Amino acid sequence: MIRNVLRSARLLLLSVCAVWPGVASAADEVTREVDLLVVGGSESAVAAAVQAARLGVPRIAIVNDIAWLGGQFTAEGLGAVDEWTIYHGRREPFPRSGLFLEIMNRIEQRMRGKYGHARPGNSFCAWTTCEPRETERLFRELLAPYQRSNGGSVELFEDYEPVAVDTADERVTGVRFASTKSAPPLAIRATLTIDASDWGDVIRLSGARYLRGPDLKSAFNEPSAPTDASQVEPNEMNPITYCMVLRESDRAGVIDPPRGYDPRTYFGATIVTAEQYKAVGWPKGTMGPFARPWIESEMKNGPYGETPSVYTHRRLVDRRHLNLPVGSELVLVNWPLQDYPTYNFPRHVNEALEANEPGASRKNLVDMTPNQRRIVFDDAKRHTLGLLHYLQTLADSSDDENAVSFRRMELTDEFGTADRLPWKPYVREGLRLDALYMLRETDVRDRDGVQSWADHMVHDNVFGFQFNIDFHPTKRIFLNDDNTGPWAHIHSSSRHWGTHTDRAGFPLRCLVPARFDGLLGAGKNLGYTSIVSSAVRLHGHGMMAGQAAATVAAVALDEKRTPREVAARIESVRQVQSLLVEPPVDR
Repeated sequence: MIRNVLRSARLLLLSVCAVWPGVASAADEVTREVDLLVVGGSESAVAAAVQAARLGVPRIAIVNDIAWLGGQFTAEGLGAVDEWTIYHGRREPFPRSGLFLEIMNRIEQRMRGKYGHARPGNSFCAWTTCEPRETERLFRELLAPYQRSNGGSVELFEDYEPVAVDTADERVTGVRFASTKSAPPLAIRATLTIDASDWGDVIRLSGARYLRGPDLKSAFNEPSAPTDASQVEPNEMNPITYCMVLRESDRAGVIDPPRGYDPRTYFGATIVTAEQYKAVGWPKGTMGPFARPWIESEMKNGPYGETPSVYTHRRLVDRRHLNLPVGSELVLVNWPLQDYPTYNFPRHVNEALEANEPGASRKNLVDMTPNQRRIVFDDAKRHTLGLLHYLQTLADSSDDENAVSFRRMELTDEFGTADRLPWKPYVREGLRLDALYMLRETDVRDRDGVQSWADHMVHDNVFGFQFNIDFHPTKRIFLNDDNTGPWAHIHSSSRHWGTHTDRAGFPLRCLVPARFDGLLGAGKNLGYTSIVSSAVRLHGHGMMAGQAAATVAAVALDEKRTPREVAARIESVRQVQSLLVEPPVDR
């Protein structure tokens, strides 16, 4: 039925467009009235907009805070697409499906056309790699047929941040946006809104309930959760990372050290400086040296035969072993030493936050304003640039012109930013929606050391997944307790990486707020615990969550029900699932 109804709605689109264009209010506010509003420009947001358009939702708006689409793939610079899990004791990619499969096929086709290889990275951490700028074009191409400018149902707004949410009787009715440029403000009234923003700003501004930071064991009875609030910091989350993409250069060079650079902060990056690291006096438990800055270019044992290195861990294009033209070598550096913990900031960051608003330095990143987050992000950038300077100096003593060297790698102009870094940091954990169901550790964690099917298989599954419960070190420790000096990373007692999971399903209920109507979560704004969020944060997870949220929205609009009613009605749940599997679901 949904196909017929929504197909008829699509036929009415031209007449709808006649009354849809925005009109300026007395304050020159641009307005729209739509069936579905998607907030964000991430991979999840694009998947949601495309899926809704394909299902015939007649009026869709997608509002992005920057002018890049694609999230992790593009604006966050994460061009090595991590999707591995453990199957029969070996590393394997989890089967691709839906719009994630579609974009990955497009990426591999583009890479084959450019380099002669669908997967040219020989990356330790990813089968498929991509170039952020090229992939941003692919996301635009994916969306383009459905845009209003091409006769479709989607209108795209860029460079707008949400500043207020209109509600009535615990129902979201619209969102108001401020331009980050000089455009007039934007107000969109919507029957349904999907929050696929980086930090769940629509959910937070709406007054819907949400969670952030660690959950105590008393909340969800998770085995790994802390039992007492004194064991954790309330603002402790999986760290953010400012990635960097480096292109092979025909000249050697070293970037200037960023303000406040201290090489001791980076001694844990490589095993080259193990003795220096020990001599610094870091407390026991800090993340010490465990890898090389690069490996021999011969790769005698194959691309996966050597110890993972900073250089090969997420390499995007391997020109040496694929006999590609000089200058095509491309490396993504996303190394644990780049991670930037989300609390206990250096003194200069605390001072800048307090100058912006008293008490801001004690806020969770989720609760900060965009300007306050930018203060944190700027310091995360400095931390990343410090790592590059370190890799080009202390960690690189090779004078061999043919050696793999960071001195002959430079920040690419992929992003078009002044500092040549990505538009955004990689966000591993943010706001978590208080949903109809909260997916928890016992739903997904491996029970017996053999990765198989999860013990808890849900009736309302909207996508499958399997990835480690994977916390990077969440704590920062300053040398000699001096928050003006160097710092190192350390895991907290309840958060580690590498805890295996079983193959599980993601419930539809985790997309739907427990109380608020007119609203759905996507991206990382989902109904799961902090522990599970570390296992559902990859590129594919984001796209599948967005596609699922849009399908719930389309069914709700067609059946004239709320998303909560869709979740409670088994016939509606089956309709959502049917629409998700109508396209090919695997290769």
